[in-house]
Amino acid sequence: MRPLRSLLFVPGHRGTWVEKAVASGADGLILDLEDSVPEGLKADARAEVVRSIGRLRQSGSRAGVYVRVNALDTGLSGDDIEAVAVGGLDGLSLPKIFGPEDVVRFDALVTHFERKNGLEPGAIEFICNLETAEAYASCEQIAAASPRVAALFAGTARDADVSRSIGFQFTASGQETLYLRSRAVLAARAAGLEFPLVGVWQDLADPEGARRFSEQNRDLGFRGQVLIHPSHVEVANEVFSPSRFEVEFYEGMISAFEKAEATGAAAVRYEGMHVDYAHIKTAREVLAYNNRLLDRKGAHGLATSPTRS
Repeated sequence: MRPLRSLLFVPGHRGTWVEKAVASGADGLILDLEDSVPEGLKADARAEVVRSIGRLRQSGSRAGVYVRVNALDTGLSGDDIEAVAVGGLDGLSLPKIFGPEDVVRFDALVTHFERKNGLEPGAIEFICNLETAEAYASCEQIAAASPRVAALFAGTARDADVSRSIGFQFTASGQETLYLRSRAVLAARAAGLEFPLVGVWQDLADPEGARRFSEQNRDLGFRGQVLIHPSHVEVANEVFSPSRFEVEFYEGMISAFEKAEATGAAAVRYEGMHVDYAHIKTAREVLAYNNRLLDRKGAHGLATSPTRS
């Protein structure tokens, strides 16, 4: 899976919003066929999503393109997948899954429609949405349920499916979901999934809260955030990128270590800290990740904040 610092929801039937979403700088889009689409417009939304995917790819956009289909128990999933399994689609966002069996069911549907629609087998990856108590309780199994699983999305939204399912009361500090989010990160990493996702921040009148939410989840190990409004894109891209301070710090660490290594030492004192091979592996991983962002987004790959530590 490519790095996705910001993944912005766009209602599937609102095709005119897609270009605006890309212009916001989002790394990826989720074209929604589920909760943001009125029941009577589902078929229209499928057709609009296909047109949107085509326009995005014809324009040369490098944004990741995902579609949130309807849940299995609606009976609409197969119709959704048959329509949107087209060239240019990166993957599906799977809503309201209850366990690994649901991932396997989605996998079977996608495998069928990839073949029917002439796509390369395995072309479509999955973002698995953790938004039920059952999903969180089995997130380790969900992460390993299919080779298509590319990321876990830890849903923590206020008054949404997850809060109703688990019964927590949302707070801005997030203590009520700390265990859930931590477990999701651990499950993703244990399954070899590099880019666990979190979201969403719903209070559009509290930009400082949005920043704190992003920073808190970055510190837990999340690599990106699902968003519902373009105003949150810039913050997410900044927070989930290595800062200039971090890049320069790790470049200096590697330089100091390599000089010491050339003299026969396997450890060095750097900025008051003991540094050995384990720390250098981390430093090189951070710089490699930053380079991946730079390759995709040009100057936007490096965060603008020079002081974050």
